[in-house]
Amino acid sequence: MRPVSFQRNYIKHPAGSCLVSFGATRVLCTVSIEKDIPPFRRGSGGGWLTAEYSMLPGSTSPRKRRDGAKQDGRSVEIQRLIGRALRAAVDLDKLGEVTLAIDCDVIQADGGTRTASISGAWVALMDALTHLAKQQGKSGPEHYLLGQVAAISVGVVDGKLVVDLDYANDSRAEVDMNVVMRRPVAGGEPAFIEVQGTGEHGVFDRAALDGMLAGARDGIIAIYTAQLAALAAPV
Repeated sequence: MRPVSFQRNYIKHPAGSCLVSFGATRVLCTVSIEKDIPPFRRGSGGGWLTAEYSMLPGSTSPRKRRDGAKQDGRSVEIQRLIGRALRAAVDLDKLGEVTLAIDCDVIQADGGTRTASISGAWVALMDALTHLAKQQGKSGPEHYLLGQVAAISVGVVDGKLVVDLDYANDSRAEVDMNVVMRRPVAGGEPAFIEVQGTGEHGVFDRAALDGMLAGARDGIIAIYTAQLAALAAPV
């Protein structure tokens, strides 16, 4: 795996913010608390969580054109994944009628931007939930929390298992997979939230699948450790 780091409170205005780095990939993740909820949640007493994802023009070479009024399909797919992943982390019914708005902006891309976004957004989410708990007079972020969430990419490159693919590996992988897992608040074995896997060049068998899932689990457990270390450190 590449070196993983989480820098909390990277910007001051959101309720939670984190600059996450997976090797040379860097994503700014923020979480804002909005006093509004979608129509289908109104009157429920509960809240909502939504996510947006974008790549800044200078994050790639050549320059990526800025999204206009209509986002490209890739960005829409990724932000939906981020939303699904982080909604699995919180009990929406306990939030009150607020929306947790997650923004993930890629400032430098070198593979694994969606998995870095999910992992960094969870750290920013914890700080936002701490802020919300103070507002609502709750004991702490654990009041809302269902589990710890992280994600990682894994694949087969030149016939070998690789965990946490950078762009060089991702661009020539025979198999490419993104795995999102949640570990219960009380600890224990993590469970899958989502698995996205594709045979980019051919097919893969059950043994390869089992190996990738095992490698992803070990990688995610390492990310869990880095997330908790960042939350325990003073800011």
